[in-house]
Amino acid sequence: MGVIIALIAVVVVVLVVLIANVHIVPQANAYVVERLGSYHKTWKNGIHIKIPFFDRISKKISLMEQVVDFPPQSVITKDNVRMQIDTVVFYQITDCKLYAYGVTNPIFAIENLTATTLRNMIGELDLDGTLTSRDTINTKMRAILDQATDAWGIKVNRVELKNIIPPREIQDAMEKQMKAERERREAILRAEGEKNSAILVAEGRKQSAILDAEAEKQAAILRAEAQREARIREAEGEAEAILKVQEATAAGLRMLNEVPPTKEVLTLKSFEALAKVADGQATKIIIPSELQAMGGLATAFVETVSQKQ
Repeated sequence: MGVIIALIAVVVVVLVVLIANVHIVPQANAYVVERLGSYHKTWKNGIHIKIPFFDRISKKISLMEQVVDFPPQSVITKDNVRMQIDTVVFYQITDCKLYAYGVTNPIFAIENLTATTLRNMIGELDLDGTLTSRDTINTKMRAILDQATDAWGIKVNRVELKNIIPPREIQDAMEKQMKAERERREAILRAEGEKNSAILVAEGRKQSAILDAEAEKQAAILRAEAQREARIREAEGEAEAILKVQEATAAGLRMLNEVPPTKEVLTLKSFEALAKVADGQATKIIIPSELQAMGGLATAFVETVSQKQ
């Protein structure tokens, strides 16, 4: 009976030991295993069994990208301005063996390496260069840190300057400078606006003067054309009136040569001649003063002809 109990106890102990040495490695993790105190292998994700009393899991490592935010570091620029700069480093473990045995405290080592690299780089720049060269500083620091941490099994993916904090008096001076710059830009914009407005007003006045001159020119041309047309019509009317009076006189003389007219006939012919003159298209009718004595001339002419016969 005692032997059976001992066997059962041994079996239970063996099962417990076996179960205790079965390990499941999660996704994106790795276990560094030592055998008899020396590096044996690196377990990836999945089920693994270690040999009791011989194997030991020395380090559990996350293979995901990690972020570490280092506290602000005191740095001095080339122009002797002391400021505080804190950095953020994005890194990932690529070699678990080097990470486990390459350096005692990898994160502490990266922090100190970041601080010394940052001091060296900022010491070569002045204040303005430091404030305007973040991208350049980030790129150079990432390259330096990535090369230095290769021996530790770490890959530095990104380095960012989180905050650049200059002294209080420098901040006040920068704020005054920014305010003065904003006021200068405002004055420039206001002056540009006034200039453009004056130019537009001058252009409008110029266009208005040009249009007024064009209108006056066209009006003068039209007035000259109207005067010229009126003079032409007046001259035509005068010529036509004279021509009709001459025709009427010639007709009257022909009638006198044929038949001696009476005083009544001469008067009637005179009125007919006047009617023909008034019936023309002329705008102005000029009646010769001699027409008033036409009847008398015609009568005298008839009497002279009668005496000759």
